[in-house]
Amino acid sequence: MDYKQKVTAALVKALDGQLTAEEIASKLERPKTSDKGDLAFPTFTLAKVLHRAPQQIAQDLADKLATTDFEKVEVVGPYLNFFFDKSTYSEATLETVLTAGASYGQNEDGEGGNVPIDMSSPNIAKPMSMGHLRSTVIGNSIAEILTKNGYHPIKDNHLGDWGTQFGKLITAYKLWGNEADVKADPINKLVEYYVRFHKEDVDKPELDDTAREWFKKLEDGDEEAHHLWEWFREASLQEFNDVYKELGVKFDTYNGEAFYNDKLAEVVQILKDKHLLVESQGAQVVDLSKYDLNPALILKSDGASLYITRDIATALYRDRTYAPAKNLYVVGSEQTYYFKQLKAVLKEMGVKSADNLQHVPFGLITVDGKKLSTRSGRIILLAKVLEESVKLAGEEINEKNPDLKNRQVVAQQVGVGAIVFGDLKNERTNNIDFVLADQLKFEGETGPYVQYSHARAESILRKAGDVEVAATGNQVADPEAWDTIKALADFPAIVKMACDELEPSVVAKYAIRLAKTFNKYYAHSKILTKDADLPARLALVKAVSTVLKESLRLLGVQAPDEM
Repeated sequence: MDYKQKVTAALVKALDGQLTAEEIASKLERPKTSDKGDLAFPTFTLAKVLHRAPQQIAQDLADKLATTDFEKVEVVGPYLNFFFDKSTYSEATLETVLTAGASYGQNEDGEGGNVPIDMSSPNIAKPMSMGHLRSTVIGNSIAEILTKNGYHPIKDNHLGDWGTQFGKLITAYKLWGNEADVKADPINKLVEYYVRFHKEDVDKPELDDTAREWFKKLEDGDEEAHHLWEWFREASLQEFNDVYKELGVKFDTYNGEAFYNDKLAEVVQILKDKHLLVESQGAQVVDLSKYDLNPALILKSDGASLYITRDIATALYRDRTYAPAKNLYVVGSEQTYYFKQLKAVLKEMGVKSADNLQHVPFGLITVDGKKLSTRSGRIILLAKVLEESVKLAGEEINEKNPDLKNRQVVAQQVGVGAIVFGDLKNERTNNIDFVLADQLKFEGETGPYVQYSHARAESILRKAGDVEVAATGNQVADPEAWDTIKALADFPAIVKMACDELEPSVVAKYAIRLAKTFNKYYAHSKILTKDADLPARLALVKAVSTVLKESLRLLGVQAPDEM
């Protein structure tokens, strides 16, 4: 039941059309506590128009309103506070949730439109550090949210498997590496070589020249360079996939930068044909002054490609293959300017989906306030963090519930879920200073707290035994349940908002709010008392369990039935 629409319609009538429905709806507020009403309309902005004090305007409107659709309407200073009809509202809300089940909140706004999501995208021959977590889990959650809104996401792990770093890595391997060491411990050894290269090239700039030569050989199909590249790539992918399996993240494609290497010539030709390439100090650039942007460097003076050359080829491929409704790049905020350049070049080229290209930026993840960097050797391995989190979750479960079945499975769900939820509860553009112990708390705004709230709801339903819970006719009279009922009713709007803003934290914060209202209800009400209202109370518990589980799923987090 859309009470916001009811309030809006009632106010449009009372105001004799002085404000449109859209204007009224945009001004409606949610009071901080239910004793102040369920929706409030502030009258400040009407004072100048109606030449009366806001308090008087509120009272005049109250006198005009037909209140049959509401429990009551109160005037509090300049506010007009609307109280919903609790019995009707609770019955309608619970029926909607229980009838739809896990489909509750689903809409078809996206009309099946394809949305490629460039996400995760680790660099080959480097371990997945905590720095890779954000793009991976944000992209994965956005994909789930898009699906819930009727889109068809295509998760594209655009691997960093090409570029000058391979010239550096091959140079380092040729100078200091050997095959036996790499085979014994591939990623750690390759990182060791890479870090050493960056330490030594400070005093030996000629190393950079050698690295550029090796990358040019790789681009030109040199047999030795290609063999080493293929070996480094395969070893890296095996390790990446172990981490993705742990996180529960799957991809639709792993087309990395190398996939587009044979498509670069066409990009350059299109740019030439459209007279967009300009020579600058021997290099080839696209002038973007009409966009107030610096020139985009497309080819170096030696003819080597750059990130943007390959990203143009990628965008062109996605445009032709998917005809994207949106084309998303889940990449750190530091690349914002770069994506403005990329979008501008694509628009100049006439790529159809250029206007739909959207950078989805996110802030840094730091540890003890310091940025992570493979180049400087400051790495915290994501696999190790997940392992430690699962271990600590297991210890917590053993202490709280030593008889729990499938303890290791639950520890896995809680430990990994804590890391994922701990990231996604933050607005994505904010920086995060990672503290594992804070993420794993079973109290407060954490993943384990929301998971435990879901498990508590499931426990209540198990204890109720064979009491039949119907989808219809459930009027919950208990005033302690009211905030939970309203939170349940908000879920479809939350799903839409998270999609519109491409913001998983909208769902995470909602899940925390729903869990808090439910736990407050649980603490103050005897749910399992055998009386005539027991089925209705259980219907509420079942609805909470359903929506918490679905909220967690949209974040890529498991919801154990027992903890």
